[in-house]
Amino acid sequence: MWLRLKGYRILARGFRVNVGEIDIVALRRGVLVFVEVKARRDGGNDDGLEAVLSPRQRHRIARAAEAFLKLNPNLSELSMRFDLIVVGRGRWPRHHKAAWRSDD
Repeated sequence: MWLRLKGYRILARGFRVNVGEIDIVALRRGVLVFVEVKARRDGGNDDGLEAVLSPRQRHRIARAAEAFLKLNPNLSELSMRFDLIVVGRGRWPRHHKAAWRSDD
């Protein structure tokens, strides 16, 4: 719901394939956004960034994004971005746009 309020159109939630998963796939202003959501007790520390930005996790998300595009070839010409949202109790979600690139 939070992304919708920011003008994103949600295309998929919990997209899972054997090579990985993506929490949210959204579209905004011609950009296809693959979003990883991390819940943290404090909601604000950078440990959420560290957890998702490990090379292994980035690779799994990128491979899942490739699989999503194979299933949705009409979206393959769009610009892509990988975002991170860190949520915590009693805090607004922290949205890190372009948190990493698929070639990192």
